[in-house]
Amino acid sequence: MLDICLLGTGGMMPLPYRWLTSMMARCDGSSLLIDCGEGTQVALRKKGWSPKPVDLICFTHYHADHISGLPGFLLTMGNAERTEPLLMIGPKGLERVVSALRTIAPELPFPIRFLELTEAREQHRIGPYVIDAYRVNHNVVCYGYAISIPRTGKFDAERAKAQQIPLKLWNSLQKGQTITDGGRTYTPDMVLGKPRRGLKVTYCTDTRPVPVIAEYAEGADLMICEGMYGEPEKIGKAREHKHMTMYEAATLAKRANPGELWLTHYSPSLNRPDDYMDEVKKIFPAAKAARDGWSVQLDFAED
Repeated sequence: MLDICLLGTGGMMPLPYRWLTSMMARCDGSSLLIDCGEGTQVALRKKGWSPKPVDLICFTHYHADHISGLPGFLLTMGNAERTEPLLMIGPKGLERVVSALRTIAPELPFPIRFLELTEAREQHRIGPYVIDAYRVNHNVVCYGYAISIPRTGKFDAERAKAQQIPLKLWNSLQKGQTITDGGRTYTPDMVLGKPRRGLKVTYCTDTRPVPVIAEYAEGADLMICEGMYGEPEKIGKAREHKHMTMYEAATLAKRANPGELWLTHYSPSLNRPDDYMDEVKKIFPAAKAARDGWSVQLDFAED
């Protein structure tokens, strides 16, 4: 199971009814945050989720609307008596940027580790998550993320019995662990079937439409993508500042065919995103104009 909450949907500046961009995922007791714009703490409290179990924060880039909420968020985590290490992932320069922001949050009861992205595509497995970072096309170095929860094959008890595998090892093998016991090595493939379909969510903002976005969103359960402008006449502004219109996001979704497309990162001038959705849905019918606090629980498909 994977819980997703789009905490903030705004770009550039917060509005009374729209916080700046951030998204949280929860799986197996671990939470992952992507971006931390102003208002993230308020949105999280309104949702009723805790910042304490956040083990990982991913940053798309370092414009203020994506990271300005971080110092306060770290202090809140510290006040929640967190002591476990926190990992941060982001483009090169992450440690320098965070260290500067921590001038106003210098003392924390937990250590921070940094993983700086330098390649156009990187994959990292951290806790229950497989994280694919892919570089997109903004006016600074910027990444999109695909968050996947893989699922092993079904456990075959009859195969385990036939191979005389001790019962005490079954649970570990089912979790994908290789075990040596009594001079014999047991591997997961001895008792597991073919890997089953897992869960995947992709997230990208602040970019022109590039093929890599659709590539990573292909077959995703949920695609969250920038739709900064709904007004057709603002295509020139989108190109100039390297952002995306709703229609361009929908075109990428049509190519990737995710279960749903949630548009986000709206311009402050875009007061009523729903006004443009009829035309957007002509391109990709499963498109939705997301709002702050939208959430979904994704479950593995029935066998």
